[in-house]
Amino acid sequence: MNFIPQSYDEWEHCITVKCGIPLTSDYVAGRIAALENRRDFHTEKFIARWGAAHHARTLAWFREAQSKLAGTAQH
Repeated sequence: MNFIPQSYDEWEHCITVKCGIPLTSDYVAGRIAALENRRDFHTEKFIARWGAAHHARTLAWFREAQSKLAGTAQH
């Protein structure tokens, strides 16, 4: 079983259902800011553990969530 999300929908399910974290504007903006800062301690650890490609996907998913929250999602 693959526990690493491979799509936005899988990622959103992991965050909101499995982890119980609501995707609020403040939470999403904070995560984007942290993930954009490659010198952030947690971002460095994230990349070291999961790799640069997954970091890029995760950042893109947070940006997509931000767009959805703003009502500007691209389909």
